[in-house]
Amino acid sequence: MKLINSLILAISVLLPMKSFSQDIPLTLEDLIPGGKTNYKYRAEMPRQISWHGDKLTYIKGDSIMIAPLSEKEKPQVFLSLNDINKGLSIDKEELPKSLSMVQFVSDETNELLVMTTQNFFFYDFVEKSVKAKFRNIEKMENHDWSEKSRMLAYTKGNNLFVQNSDGKEFAVTTETDTGIVSGQSVHRNEFGIKKGTFWSPSGNLLAFYRMDETMVTNYPLVDVSVRIAKLKDVKYPMAGMKSHQVTIGVYNPATQATVFLKTGTPKEKYLTNVSWGPDEKSIYVAEVNRGQDTCVVKSYDAVTGRLLATLFTETHSKYVEPENPVQFLKNDPTKFIWQSERDGFNHLYLYDTTGKLLKQITTGKWDVTSVLGFDQKGENLFYISTEVSPIEKHVYKLNFKNGRTDRLSKEDGVHYAALSTSGKYICDRYYSQSNPGKVAITETKTNKTFIYHTAKNPYRNVQLPEITLGKLKADDGTTDLYYRLVKPLNFDASKKYPVVVYVYGGPHSQLVDNSWLGQARGWDIYMAEKGYIVFTLDNRGTSNRGIDFENITHRQLGVVETQDQMTGVNYLKSLAYVDVERIGVHGWSYGGFMTLNLMLRHPETFKVGVAGGPVTDWKYYEIMYGERYMDSPQDNAEGYKGSSMVERAGDLKGRLLLIHGDEDHTVVMQHSLQFLHSAIKKGTHPDFFVYPGQEHNMVGRDRVHLHEHITRYFDDFLK
Repeated sequence: MKLINSLILAISVLLPMKSFSQDIPLTLEDLIPGGKTNYKYRAEMPRQISWHGDKLTYIKGDSIMIAPLSEKEKPQVFLSLNDINKGLSIDKEELPKSLSMVQFVSDETNELLVMTTQNFFFYDFVEKSVKAKFRNIEKMENHDWSEKSRMLAYTKGNNLFVQNSDGKEFAVTTETDTGIVSGQSVHRNEFGIKKGTFWSPSGNLLAFYRMDETMVTNYPLVDVSVRIAKLKDVKYPMAGMKSHQVTIGVYNPATQATVFLKTGTPKEKYLTNVSWGPDEKSIYVAEVNRGQDTCVVKSYDAVTGRLLATLFTETHSKYVEPENPVQFLKNDPTKFIWQSERDGFNHLYLYDTTGKLLKQITTGKWDVTSVLGFDQKGENLFYISTEVSPIEKHVYKLNFKNGRTDRLSKEDGVHYAALSTSGKYICDRYYSQSNPGKVAITETKTNKTFIYHTAKNPYRNVQLPEITLGKLKADDGTTDLYYRLVKPLNFDASKKYPVVVYVYGGPHSQLVDNSWLGQARGWDIYMAEKGYIVFTLDNRGTSNRGIDFENITHRQLGVVETQDQMTGVNYLKSLAYVDVERIGVHGWSYGGFMTLNLMLRHPETFKVGVAGGPVTDWKYYEIMYGERYMDSPQDNAEGYKGSSMVERAGDLKGRLLLIHGDEDHTVVMQHSLQFLHSAIKKGTHPDFFVYPGQEHNMVGRDRVHLHEHITRYFDDFLK
């Protein structure tokens, strides 16, 4: 195995101890979300920053402010809560108490969405009049407003409803079987799906998902908070078993009629990336087969539901994963942009509505991570990519006519941006290892930038441990693997320290980048204060490195990832200050799976492990994710066996703690129980801890307790 310790990418600068006003170490209450004092150690950035036209607004106290766009300007009050309440003319008891109950309906209108306990209002702050009033009905969820038609879609239970601007309610669906769900996210939020309703551009029609889960097996969860424990069945389609069936309806509020797109058979497929054509006459859908190796982009007639055209097909020998709907050009409804990894990296392609590929817009060995939009004339496209580095994201402008690209983000780091309505400005929020947060406004035509806000370092009065980023070569000798190393506070190179490897390692993740503190978590800092080294590496299988980097793990999850993590561990062993007899590992979810892989595949290396919410056998995981990366258990029996930690429970040598929420419906607790059952039969002795009433991630005060418990375990058996 070839190890290369490359040039360190970034180092936090440590000041002399006398410069700091706080000598008491930070606590978990300070460092963990849910902690009583955690708010003190979050960098202060403008609240609810967003564009309204070409005005950049944010919340300060009880006022909506306008941010300066240049050094010549100063912040101005746009609207105050008092102004809004004066104009609403509603009962005093119902008036919003803070601006957290207020937001712009869109960036192009003078209307605010005002949310109260009894009603929702569209309030025109120029005319000072209410334009629409919706009733806030008990148990309504999944709100989706149409600003154009002033209608509200929402769900109650498993059915979908619409209210008009007078608050009159119409039932879109009236299903009596709770196994049929409408208006909600489907396919377990895979393929970029985040919601279940889609208003047409003018709000005249509402497309929605209808999911039939009646054929999916009920999975029992138990609520132990009541006197007699209560059964809570959920629908959980496990890999290789029956999946739910999805259709797409189109509801017309004017006629109260619904038609369904004629998506045909087979019924077990994934209807993803739903989008409307600009003329409201057609709906575009990316259809993925159950095997997830083929994506077909189609257009349907929104009035009749019939298939209009099969535009194009994408296939891959391993899997396809469309996550972004077609995006039409600003001023040309005959052309759209499609995002695809077909050349090995996520890039942009220009199509016309007949399905003809006009050109590939971006190219290179880097990923486009998001598309921001167009300028007013539609001449320039704005996007974010990893072109500079896999651990940075930057903002670019691309001219459609000449193909020229200009980088708009100036400083190193990870950038997130929003385009003003006209495309004249970019609001750029960005972070780096030494930058807790800045907000810059860039004129997209001149590329002139004004830094509007610089966050103060929330740890400015505290001594932090040294945090470094670097990279190693994978065992193929060519692939870079980026890592983060957090050294103990008051580090002494002559000493030997215990190490905790913090791991995730699964798809759609990146734990190491050039953002604030290199993404080091509060717990990493806490453990460094206690004298541990904390090490994290992004192995192959993670994101933002191209499709080959990610899908090398296909059909053998845990194998290549473990090899890469061991590359990191072997690097650690080469460091004189690492105690090779005291190496531990911790991770959650996929990271829990990886913790088990490392503990059980390399029992000679790892003394202690804590696996939270771990996948222990992929045949107990859900279809959409599981079959994408592993195929079905019927088609890949050897792969499932090789990736099963249940099979390896007898290989445990060190101390292992499994932690699970008893109402986890993402990684069901059966994973941990099957592992424990196997360990008992094979004579090994893992420890187990349960969080009653918690799901996949611990929240609130339980999250602080969780990290206390994890820390105690390492203190007891590693330190």
